[in-house]
Amino acid sequence: MKYIFLILDGAADRPIAELGNKTPLQVAKIPNINSLAKYGTIGTVRTVPLGMESGSDVCILALLGFDPLKYYTGRGPLEAASLGIELKENEVAFRCNVVTKKDDLLLDYSAGHIETSDAKILIKLINEKLGNPKIKFYPGISYRHLMVWSGGSSLVKCTPPHDIYGKKYTDYLPKGRGEKILHNLIEDSFLLLDGHEINRERRREGKNPANMIWLWGAGKSPILQTYKERFNIEGSVITAVDLVKGIGKYLGLDIINVPGVTGYLDTNYIGKAEAALKSLNKKDFVLVHVEAADETGHNGDLQGKIKAIEDFDEKVVGTILKGLTKFGEYKILIAPDHPTPISVRTHTKEAVPWLMYSSIDKKPLDENLFFNEIVGEKSNLHINNSSDLIEMFLKK
Repeated sequence: MKYIFLILDGAADRPIAELGNKTPLQVAKIPNINSLAKYGTIGTVRTVPLGMESGSDVCILALLGFDPLKYYTGRGPLEAASLGIELKENEVAFRCNVVTKKDDLLLDYSAGHIETSDAKILIKLINEKLGNPKIKFYPGISYRHLMVWSGGSSLVKCTPPHDIYGKKYTDYLPKGRGEKILHNLIEDSFLLLDGHEINRERRREGKNPANMIWLWGAGKSPILQTYKERFNIEGSVITAVDLVKGIGKYLGLDIINVPGVTGYLDTNYIGKAEAALKSLNKKDFVLVHVEAADETGHNGDLQGKIKAIEDFDEKVVGTILKGLTKFGEYKILIAPDHPTPISVRTHTKEAVPWLMYSSIDKKPLDENLFFNEIVGEKSNLHINNSSDLIEMFLKK
């Protein structure tokens, strides 16, 4: 049996007046997914435990079967794992975005989805000028980077930058142990970056400058069972996002790096799908994570979000379905990790729809089954303990 888990990050949404009070999932043309829905099972799952925030770190841990209330220690250490950084007991990892600020406002959490080559130059400069024996900065992909603080504290409240679009960022600076050091790093980064040649060129090209860093997601290394230990299964992870790679490493899954993946609308969808099929020649489980619907949700880009969903259906699901026939028996699970509604441009805590299909479970055709939030809500399969979903999926 082969198991394919497809996470369409942030695809869930709320009804939108412009779409006739439908959601992007309802109006998007997704024939491949809906063909599975008509012979599959649809429900909802709650991925955000009571009292926790709706972040992909929390939600993907939950989808993969680990109760965030028990296992979550912060986003930073998960991303550190993806960069091959093994945290020592006294080290705290922070996610480090390069962002755009103007006066006291945070205008762009991604600095216009800055190119990785430019961002690496800026993070290297930050590390040279603001790093020290206890604080080091590590480059990642696009706007997503990392800071590791030896002797730092994880007892600090930080706000994700995608939650404070157009807001006065000084109202959301980190609060808690070591906050002054973090404040200084953020403010000093602007002095270093704002006048850099890369940002002068970005302004000339009409792009948002990457003129400040933003630190958040502090945490220490978690302890997680591998999938081999828990399910006696080996598998792979395919994603553009360091966070998901890091979770995969903690779970003992192989990380497959696909050329041309960006985490945005221009990502290499087909390359991801082809890599997943190739992985299944040797492994029994593959997780394919696609970020574009989440990014367009944060940007308030309705048509972009619909396109992201349709591209996922055509280029990822379609390609995988064509290649699965040679494997015989297989199961597919499709779900967003959380909603990223266009109306609020950030993550929310509603339950998300999921779709499960088995090639050997010959269910009768149901023409009324489609993959979207409304059909999920009308089903009688509502999972509150998120780990139950992966248990159901991987059940022999």
